[in-house]
Amino acid sequence: MRDDHGQPIVIVNAPLLDDGTPMPTRYWLVGEGERLLAGRLEAAGGVRRSEADIDPLELEGAHAAYAAERDADLPPNHKGPRPSGGVGGTRRGVKCLHAHYAWYLAGGPDPVGQWVHDHRHEAETPRVPPS
Repeated sequence: MRDDHGQPIVIVNAPLLDDGTPMPTRYWLVGEGERLLAGRLEAAGGVRRSEADIDPLELEGAHAAYAAERDADLPPNHKGPRPSGGVGGTRRGVKCLHAHYAWYLAGGPDPVGQWVHDHRHEAETPRVPPS
């Protein structure tokens, strides 16, 4: 996914690094504004708040869908270690708003990413008019 200027906002990682090391994080948030937004929400307790606001079964389903999508991209003959966990490599709960928001922006059905999107106004920097 790219912004209006062609700069990447989200990149997609392969499920394995070149040396075969598993890479659990499929979507990586690289857009400066988006990273800042997620970081500000995290600093304001967003991990705990989002986890409290989201149905645990819905979150569990998102982790399972993320893992299934990532694992579907593994080479069919892969015999080595596999990535584990769901969004951001976690098995349950919310670990990182950045990873959830990245997947949401890339079109994933992520309720935490939706939560970040819905609360983005809390992290925006007020604009100060020039003097």
